[in-house]
Amino acid sequence: MNHKDHKDHKDHKDHKDHEDRKRRFEGWALSPEHERIVTAAIGAGLAVHRELGPGFIEQVYDRAMCVEMRLRNLRFERQKPIDVMYRGETLCCHHLDLVVEDVVVVEVKAVKEIRPIHEAQILSYLKAAKYRAGLLMNFNVKMFVDGLHRFVR
Repeated sequence: MNHKDHKDHKDHKDHKDHEDRKRRFEGWALSPEHERIVTAAIGAGLAVHRELGPGFIEQVYDRAMCVEMRLRNLRFERQKPIDVMYRGETLCCHHLDLVVEDVVVVEVKAVKEIRPIHEAQILSYLKAAKYRAGLLMNFNVKMFVDGLHRFVR
């Protein structure tokens, strides 16, 4: 039997692949404090959805999120301006829906379904604004969990 064919060698290789994958994803983990803030923002979204349900326009949910975050003593910025840069030049100023505790970007939607463009949009916002965590919240769903998408870069 060839050394490479030995069962223990295969298991060792699988273990090494697993460890390599684990190391790659560890960089995506958030600190416990950042996880707490992300969880708090999700809780605020859930409370808003429970109270209002689906059917309103984005502006209603955006404003309700601000009320809920104030009630939860969460610091936030609404329509936070960020510069979109390209090769060192400012292309334009864009506004993020909500930034909670200067940690997580919350993009509020009220659409029939989340499309790949919405996901690309929040990933672009995170990159441009240099944030690691983002929440895409679509309130136009029966169950809030179906409209909640979490991103870490």
